[in-house]
Amino acid sequence: MRKYGFIIGLLLLAVVAHAQYPGFRLVADASAFKKEFASVSARTNTIKSDFVQEKNLSMLSEKIVSKGKFWFKKENAVRMEYTTPFQYLMVINGSKVYIKDNQKESRMSSRSNKLFQSMNKLLMDCARGTVFDNADFTVRLFEGADQYLAELTPVSKEMKGFFKKINLVMKKKTYLVSKVEMYEPSGDNTTITYSNQELNTNLPDALFAVN
Repeated sequence: MRKYGFIIGLLLLAVVAHAQYPGFRLVADASAFKKEFASVSARTNTIKSDFVQEKNLSMLSEKIVSKGKFWFKKENAVRMEYTTPFQYLMVINGSKVYIKDNQKESRMSSRSNKLFQSMNKLLMDCARGTVFDNADFTVRLFEGADQYLAELTPVSKEMKGFFKKINLVMKKKTYLVSKVEMYEPSGDNTTITYSNQELNTNLPDALFAVN
């Protein structure tokens, strides 16, 4: 009976995986994927791309769509600039954070806010290829015809309060993260899709200046 129960359990797990993400199945060799993902990330010194952010709020019938540009430079520098329909800039350089919202400017340390520190770490880990070693999440890996999907489920109390799960979608050919899906306990969700990605181009340090 235990043998049959085990087999039924595996079948149910496979059914759940396919039902949850149509067109995807669990990755058979997760360690091989992680090794290749880390290897590609190690060779990536800079990333430049456009992005589109779509936010779905349970209280609104229409999506809130924003557009902008994203830059990353090893080891710990990120610039995320929203240009449409509003202007908003966030620059992270090490533990220093600079935010400009229209004409209002603010500077802070990511170490002063636990959530910001965790999200900063997640963002950097995605770019550096170390996201699967992040102790704030448990990870399940899926693969489709031309994409991988990493499902990150928060384990810390702080992160559970803000996210139900975070999905990272990666291109199979390049292992680049092309989409980030963030699901909140309230039912709201945000999707950021990256396009026109350029790797290892020269990015001036001034882009990441935090004065």
